[in-house]
Amino acid sequence: MAAAVKEKPFEARNYQGFVAGIFSGIAKLFVSLVAAPVEHVKARLQVQYAASKRERLYSGPVDCVCKIWRAHGIRGVYHGLSATLLFRAPTFFFLWSSYDMFSRWMRSSTALSAPAINFWAGGLSAQVFWSLAYPTDVVKQRIMTDPLGGSLGDGTPRFGRWKDAAMAVYRESGWKGYYRGFVPCALRAFPANAMALVAFEGVMRTLP
Repeated sequence: MAAAVKEKPFEARNYQGFVAGIFSGIAKLFVSLVAAPVEHVKARLQVQYAASKRERLYSGPVDCVCKIWRAHGIRGVYHGLSATLLFRAPTFFFLWSSYDMFSRWMRSSTALSAPAINFWAGGLSAQVFWSLAYPTDVVKQRIMTDPLGGSLGDGTPRFGRWKDAAMAVYRESGWKGYYRGFVPCALRAFPANAMALVAFEGVMRTLP
């Protein structure tokens, strides 16, 4: 009679990345409440291309917030919140879960030091994250730079819904439009995320 196969005991650590990914997504729901207006203001300032400051609608971030608030209230300041939630909450799950997966694989299959594992796992997980999240970021930028209209005098709004902005990208550039500018983003993300994880994990190892 064949010997029964002994089942491996449950190892909680194998699920840490999955759990961390879930809680990361939940945390990003709250982070978005702070990040959305900041990214909104930044996006509008970045598309002011007039050489002369007098020709620009906003003289700076404070002026931008004040003018949007006077014209559209808090709803105007938080324009693009839903797009920010869609960009941050679901996709950050893949950042942390893939980081855990790469880390565990490198610990078991390579002789790399802990900082080296943190570096490579952090950089690779950033590529996974942006490969999945970049299209939603492109749509988010479209929404955040769309004219608000009304007394603000910045033009006529084009996108009433997230779907409208997403379809506009496709009509203009096809599927490639969702990844326009991806290469510079990926080149920046690898070292930035890699070093951030090296620093984070290094601090965690020094704590009692």
